[in-house]
Amino acid sequence: MASAGARLTRLYISCPGVILLRSLSNVGMDDMGINTSRSCIERLQFENVALKQLPLDPSTEPGVRQVRGACFSRVQPSPLKNPKFVSVSGPALALLGLDADEVLKDPLAPEYLSGSKVLPGSEPAAHCYCGHQFGQFAGQLGDGAACYLGEVKAPVDQSPGLLHENPTGRWEIQVKGAGLTPYSRQADGRKVLRSSIREFLCSEAVFGLGVPTTRAGSVVTSDSRVMRDIFYNGNPRMERCSVVLRIAPSFIRFGSFEIFKRADEFTGRQGPSYGHDDIRTQMLDYVIVNFYPEIHQNHSDRIERNTAFFREVTLRTARLVAQWQCVGFCHGVLNTDNMSILGLTLDYGPFGFMDRFDPDFICNASDSSGRYTYQAQPAICRWNLARLAEALEPDLPPDRAEQVLDEYLPLYNGFYLSNMRKKLGLLRKEEPEDEMLITELLQTMHNTGADFTNTFRSLSQISCPTQEAGEDESEVMKQAAEMLLQQCASLEELKAANKPSMDPRELAMLLSMAQSNPALFQMISDRKTVAQQLERLSRLKELMDTTAEQLRAKQTEDWSCWINKYRQRLARECESGVDVKDLQRERVCVMNNNNPHVVLRNYIAQNAIESAENGDFSEVQRVLKVLEKPFSVQEGLEQPGLEARGGAAAPEERDETGEEARVLVPYDSKPPIWANEICVT
Repeated sequence: MASAGARLTRLYISCPGVILLRSLSNVGMDDMGINTSRSCIERLQFENVALKQLPLDPSTEPGVRQVRGACFSRVQPSPLKNPKFVSVSGPALALLGLDADEVLKDPLAPEYLSGSKVLPGSEPAAHCYCGHQFGQFAGQLGDGAACYLGEVKAPVDQSPGLLHENPTGRWEIQVKGAGLTPYSRQADGRKVLRSSIREFLCSEAVFGLGVPTTRAGSVVTSDSRVMRDIFYNGNPRMERCSVVLRIAPSFIRFGSFEIFKRADEFTGRQGPSYGHDDIRTQMLDYVIVNFYPEIHQNHSDRIERNTAFFREVTLRTARLVAQWQCVGFCHGVLNTDNMSILGLTLDYGPFGFMDRFDPDFICNASDSSGRYTYQAQPAICRWNLARLAEALEPDLPPDRAEQVLDEYLPLYNGFYLSNMRKKLGLLRKEEPEDEMLITELLQTMHNTGADFTNTFRSLSQISCPTQEAGEDESEVMKQAAEMLLQQCASLEELKAANKPSMDPRELAMLLSMAQSNPALFQMISDRKTVAQQLERLSRLKELMDTTAEQLRAKQTEDWSCWINKYRQRLARECESGVDVKDLQRERVCVMNNNNPHVVLRNYIAQNAIESAENGDFSEVQRVLKVLEKPFSVQEGLEQPGLEARGGAAAPEERDETGEEARVLVPYDSKPPIWANEICVT
């Protein structure tokens, strides 16, 4: 009797059109059963190129250690107890060819996507990297909680646009929070529910805003618990272990190249692979060949190729930080180990979207020096690029790197101005005075304590001037000012915002020391910090002598002055026979596609976290759905579906601590008062 394979072969020969049967002729009937019974996740096709083309740590010994001469170490994720989905992102999972509904129905999916069960074809590993943290070289860092699972082939119908962004046709997937690695240092390799939800939601929120980013496919929580001291105040509590599935073309970062760094002149630390220049060259080749193929193909000379590569990384970084600035996003920890070599937003820790506009906004409560303020981000990114250039020597000669770095600021300014013109609806002309108009807008927002996101969104309601009879310019100005005043801070809010963070006695001591002992002063503080504290003190004193009515009058005056200049600029858009109505329609469309209606404010994330910690994941899912379309008004979705602590409420609405329930506000609102108490470290 002929075998099943032979029968299938003969059937194919007699029926040439049955292509499926030809493919089955190469597998046995047992294999056929396995393939059809496998879930969609188990059918993912892995091609783990990074582990084939970059050195692997030969040691498999457990525990934290220095890893020399290697880019990856093999690890085993630690299983969670009773893993379960909090939420999944359909668009992110689709990158892997997965359907969200199928994933949610798969009983093994939470195990696979948390690392509790190893996927067929996966090769778990942790990546070795170093980094400059808060300006100081920290030596070996590495994936202390993240675990590379492998690289999954993109589905054949992946859009050309995505394949242009990811020319390898593979998506690296990793689980964050899956347990100990050689790089965990004093930590346990676990992440908890609150930090996992924040990373999951913000990864997808930033993507929805059109900003380059790594993605998050799912967040899984469990009955496993770890102890955490949330505010580092000696009051730890047990929290649920949770894991985020992260997706990107690659998670290689600036710090990946710093493992080859010589001993740092300030800290004395050096990279674990110092002296292994051949591996640095190997990693550089891997990155350029796989992720910058056009640069590799267009340059036969290695120095020219490496210079072109660094120029492209510089351009992508300048464009990325310009986009952050234009949506009010602060990363919080812009260390070199958190900077993507592909120009993606990487590692969501103590991030924050600005509420009230403040150029000195700090989203990370641990950033006591204010190194990573909102206005510092562009300069910090250039500083990080300079550290990358140093790490690439001599593959990238210093003189070539310096030439490229000189291009950074013009590139950033160009991207920033282009984005801001769209946000202001300046579409027909590019005038030199536009930069001053933008600067004066931001200064007015700062002076009046205006909400960043909502103020920009409101500007589309200020119409272009027309010559139509009956248009009352004074009435238009008045209505525009009243609209923007709704986004301004109250007197009490401004007083709280301008209260110096430094004790007055400490400030007085530092001022005295700056005069009497400058050397000691420089060791414990700096003039910039003291100047900022003095400025706050001066502003606070001014506010203490101001009434609410006087403040509102001053805010009205400030906004009326700027609106007048803005309307004059809009009038010049309408010159040369432009149809004003057509221009206005186009302008509103462009502005509303560049000024988000909703961003992931801290209070929105906090509501979702507290709901999830109480076992209700619906708010996470609701927020995710809203953030997928942040530029659209989504009726019925923009009101949170829960009540939590804080604010005024009926006496009977209290939680187990006896605190009153928080006032519900829509996602597109200015933050409620209780949001000022949220501390992210």
